[in-house]
Amino acid sequence: MKSMKLESERLILRPINLGDKDEIFAYRSDNVTNEFQGWIPKTIEDVEIFIEKIAKQVNEPDSWFQFVIIEKVSQKIIGDLGIHFWDKENKQVEIGCTLNKSYQKKGFAIESVRRVIDYLFKELKKHRIITSIDPKNANSIQLVERIGFRKEAHFVESVFINGKWVDDLVYSLLEKDWKKLTLMNDN
Repeated sequence: MKSMKLESERLILRPINLGDKDEIFAYRSDNVTNEFQGWIPKTIEDVEIFIEKIAKQVNEPDSWFQFVIIEKVSQKIIGDLGIHFWDKENKQVEIGCTLNKSYQKKGFAIESVRRVIDYLFKELKKHRIITSIDPKNANSIQLVERIGFRKEAHFVESVFINGKWVDDLVYSLLEKDWKKLTLMNDN
């Protein structure tokens, strides 16, 4: 599974490994990049522990699998994208993306998320993808709405992150809706 690789026009997504720890720490430890994240590493060892906990192969129920996002031209890791395989029947997943602030607002997040959605629906035959977003995270809300996710819920003070209770928005995308969106975009 370590040789698994997804590609888009400008990006390569491959499984995270311990050799990525320094690059991941560089953007994940930044409070601005991770203002809405529940995990901000304080040390390289925190990143090592995080990587060791990640599933070693994709599509394992009750696990998180993590891709690093690599910009093809520079070959630099510019972010990561996690997939939570949580459904017992293994037909539903949750995704989350973190992008280095230097690479935000350049289309890299939407490109990587769309590539992973294609993979999840077309190759892994998933039925539904959700994402959980802090209502104050306007950039992520705009991203998922632009892709075609629909807002399903707004939970008030339902998640305890960084020492405080915050609201949580849940967005979802069904495989049948993704098919329609991609057909429209192809025409």
